[in-house]
Amino acid sequence: MLLNQWTTQVRTQKGVGLIVRPTSPDDRGDVFKFLKSISASDLRFRFLSAVKPSEALAKLLTDVDHSSTEDLVAFDARDNSIAATAMIAEGHSPSTAEVAVLVRSDLKGQGIGWDMLREACKYASARGYRRVQCVESSSNERAITLEREQGFRTEAYAGDAQTTVLTKDLD
Repeated sequence: MLLNQWTTQVRTQKGVGLIVRPTSPDDRGDVFKFLKSISASDLRFRFLSAVKPSEALAKLLTDVDHSSTEDLVAFDARDNSIAATAMIAEGHSPSTAEVAVLVRSDLKGQGIGWDMLREACKYASARGYRRVQCVESSSNERAITLEREQGFRTEAYAGDAQTTVLTKDLD
C-alpha cells in the first residue's frame, strides 16, 4: 500500500475513536471548518505566529505533495468531524522530519494529541525518517510535557529563548 493511502484506527486512553489518514484536497472544506473551531492561542502555538483560519490555510494543509510533506487528519468516529491534524515535513536533513500536531480546542484532554503525535512518529518512521523534531513556543507547556512523556528530548534553539526544539530518535 502506498503511504498516501495509509489509514489506521485509534482509540485514545479516554475512549475517543479516531480514523487517521493522509489528507486530500477533498478535505479542504472540513479542514477549514476545523480551523475555525481552533482557539487563537492554539493556532498561534501550532503555527508559531498569529494566523487566522482561512481557505488559503486549509488549502495549504490539504494540497501536500505526499512526499516531502504529509498532513494526517484524524476524524472523530462519533460524528466524522476532524478532531486533529498532524503535519510531517522533511526537516533540515533528509533523515529528520518536523512534526506539528493541532487538536480541536474543545477536544483537548482526551488523549487525541498524544495519539496523533504517536501516529505521526509511526508514519515518519515508515517514510524512512530516523528522527523527528517538534518546534514549540517555550510557553506551550502542555505540548512540551506531552512530547517529553513520549521520549522527546529538549534541545536549545539557537538565538531564540522563546522557542523550544524537541527531538526523538525513531526505532
